[in-house]
Amino acid sequence: MTRRLWPRGLRARLLVAFVLVTVLGAAAAAWSSAGSASTALVRSTQQRLTGTIAEQIGAITPQLTYPPDQGALDRLRAAVGVNTLVTYRNLRSVDGTGTDLVTDALRTAVRTQNRLVTQRITANGRPWLLVGTRILITKPDGARVPSGIEVYSVRDLTGVEQQVDGLTRSAAGTAALALPLAVLLALLAARSVLRPVRELRDTARRLAAGDLDARSPPQGADELAELTVTMNEMAESVQTSMAAMRRMQADARRFAADVSHELRTPLSTLTAVVEVLATAADGMAADARESAQLAITETHRLVRLVEDLMEVSRFDAGTARLRVEEVDVAGAVRDCLRARSWLDRVELVAPEEILMRLDRRRLDVIVANLVGNALRHGEPLVRVHVSAAREQVRVEVTDSGPGLPEHVLPHVFDRFYKADAARARTPGSGLGLAIALENARLHGGDLTAGNAGGRGARFVLRLPRNLEDL
Repeated sequence: MTRRLWPRGLRARLLVAFVLVTVLGAAAAAWSSAGSASTALVRSTQQRLTGTIAEQIGAITPQLTYPPDQGALDRLRAAVGVNTLVTYRNLRSVDGTGTDLVTDALRTAVRTQNRLVTQRITANGRPWLLVGTRILITKPDGARVPSGIEVYSVRDLTGVEQQVDGLTRSAAGTAALALPLAVLLALLAARSVLRPVRELRDTARRLAAGDLDARSPPQGADELAELTVTMNEMAESVQTSMAAMRRMQADARRFAADVSHELRTPLSTLTAVVEVLATAADGMAADARESAQLAITETHRLVRLVEDLMEVSRFDAGTARLRVEEVDVAGAVRDCLRARSWLDRVELVAPEEILMRLDRRRLDVIVANLVGNALRHGEPLVRVHVSAAREQVRVEVTDSGPGLPEHVLPHVFDRFYKADAARARTPGSGLGLAIALENARLHGGDLTAGNAGGRGARFVLRLPRNLEDL
């Protein structure tokens, strides 16, 4: 597994980036300064040494005789100092073992150039400066020509190297000293940057939790302040939209409740009329009887719709209450099927007795809606299976129809939703399953929809057995 080497938190990333930039900048500046100082130190030392050697040679050459003898070469070598080699044809004057370091390249350069030549080498783990030159003499006509004398001097640069090492250590120390300062500055910078970010985060969390009054005061005039202003404007817009939506929802619920309530009295009268009409329908002519039956059916449908709307309005208003009593769940389901003459069309699988506390009327509504949907939209065989566990009672309703399409499942419990637009005039109001779900939740349970393993729809009601009186 690949590990993330770069920090994930914004604070950590800002801290690391700031520290890296500061330390690298300090290190680069220190190393650059150390490099420049080292180069200048080596150059000045080289100029000082070569200048001293040139002065020493210049001071002794007027006293020499030409051609020189061994004594003259010894005096010249002694004037220049230790680690010096003076040659003239076959004569040599040597002082010190360092002269063994003189390279052929230096000899060649000295013999081809009428000037002082230098070369830096490292031998035996130590730095050395090689200096070589030819001594020129002036002829009577003023021309300067080589005398044949060659002087080679070797100087140890160990002290210079130690000074360079000291500069390098100083540069490293400077970079190290910049680290705590960089960390402190990074913490201060990260704090100033992240404070408004944290405030925006907290405000966003409050908005997500439903506190639409949450706002963040903008600070300064930078990009974060502009983001804060934009977020506040967004929150204001969302709050305004939500307030308008709540007003519309409240108006719609109040309208449905008011209309349903106002319709109860005329519908009661109309129901009594259609009952009389149903009694007299047998003695009517065929056309009149058909019209009467249509009026009776539509009136009953309208009554059920109004009752469902009033039930939904009670759920929305939070006034729906349970009337809890000791109920035999298996017996209540059997009574629900018997009351609607469904026992011969539905297979009931249930134990003899399952006692629990619940609202018997609301259980009847749930089972009637589930079985009624299975009979209307599914195919035989419709089965109701009641079972009990230690913590809950389960009522499962299945049919042998084509099942619920995938695009329908998320909307099964939506109000007024019908999977098939062609069934817009079916007896159902489109509220039955929504009411069944609300009744299940009122008991502290749940109602789920899906498809059986083979074919057919399956609805499962789960009710907790520890329901308290409400």
